[in-house]
Amino acid sequence: MRPFFILASCFFLTLPLALVSTGCASRKDTAATTTERAATPESSDKPADPPQVQAPAQDARPVIVTFGDSLTQGVEGKSYPAFLQDLLDEQGYRYRVDNQGVSGDTSTDGLARIGNVIAAHPALVVLEFGGNDGLRGVPVENTRQNIAEMITQLQTARIPLVLAGITLPPNYGPDYVKPFTAIYPDLAKKYKVRLMPFLLVHVFNKPDLMRSDGIHPTEPGNRIVAQDVFDLIRPLLKTPSK
Repeated sequence: MRPFFILASCFFLTLPLALVSTGCASRKDTAATTTERAATPESSDKPADPPQVQAPAQDARPVIVTFGDSLTQGVEGKSYPAFLQDLLDEQGYRYRVDNQGVSGDTSTDGLARIGNVIAAHPALVVLEFGGNDGLRGVPVENTRQNIAEMITQLQTARIPLVLAGITLPPNYGPDYVKPFTAIYPDLAKKYKVRLMPFLLVHVFNKPDLMRSDGIHPTEPGNRIVAQDVFDLIRPLLKTPSK
């Protein structure tokens, strides 16, 4: 229909033949040019290749696994392992802290998870279990056996470790509290591992350093715990990089 429309327009407007011819040719040329452009690669609908994203570099630092219950897990960014990482970085020690604490875990749960720790091939493990055993009245001998087995498996895998102990409130009675508390120095002596007899030694029973539950440290409390753990493991670490 386009040629007819163009010729009709030229006739009724009584334009000079030369001008009409020029106008018609111009439209034809424009259409041809448009067709040529449509055929060029620049107008292709093929999507552009996506930008290349470089994969992040793998963290090759030796790993320190903090392995325990809620005292180890803490609150993200405010746990003692998080502050331990800060201390290592500040002091120039090239280690990465892997927090494998799980709230509510007993020593039985820890023993079930020890394979995950070994699979990480850590340079060092901070072992902390027993608090939930005590709060639930688990027989002391069961707790002792579980922690002993975890130590044995780590040492068999030639993974160095330190042991962080726990004690219980006096209202649990001396017949339970005394043998429970003795688990940690007894095992540390038997297996020749470095020991912190009580993880919360410098924060326990201090309202500004403990939460209202009387069991878990506050953020400032965890900073102190991290310093105590750092002092415990420091002799086992490689010399800081310069």
